[in-house]
Amino acid sequence: MIGSFRAVFAAALLALSSLIVTPATAGVLQCVPFARQASGIDLYGNAHTWWNQAEGRYDRGHEPRVGAVLAFAASRSMPVGHVAMVSKVVNDREVLLTHANWSYRGGIERNVRAIDVSANNDWTDVRVWYGPIGNLGLRSNAARGFIYAQPARTIDQPVQIASAAASGGAPRAAF
Repeated sequence: MIGSFRAVFAAALLALSSLIVTPATAGVLQCVPFARQASGIDLYGNAHTWWNQAEGRYDRGHEPRVGAVLAFAASRSMPVGHVAMVSKVVNDREVLLTHANWSYRGGIERNVRAIDVSANNDWTDVRVWYGPIGNLGLRSNAARGFIYAQPARTIDQPVQIASAAASGGAPRAAF
């Protein structure tokens, strides 16, 4: 009787333990390789260098889009900056981010809240969810803007217009 109670108790404890969120601990996962893998943006080096590296390679801007990477500037509290992928746009002043190494050393956080607190509504000053306090962080963080996952188009790259089905012919290139 006691043995079966222990088995049931152990099974219940095991089932409940799967509900507990714990940070990743296999090595120390950094934000850059995580953002690169999650977004497909092929940039390397410290996070604070991504904004300048993206120039000419990826479109950049101040409008949040799903799949874009929000590039944070270097600061005293973040000397190498930070990068985080937009997983959902809630509205023009709020997004959900998926990123690594923010609230917990090496931890991954998915769909955490970030809000634009910049005076010009341009995502250059951002508050981000901070796990240890269970709320948005107490300080805001300087950001450069969003790097969009599609490589930047050049003048010599045609844009395909999907009108082939309507016209009965092959797709035409538009410039």
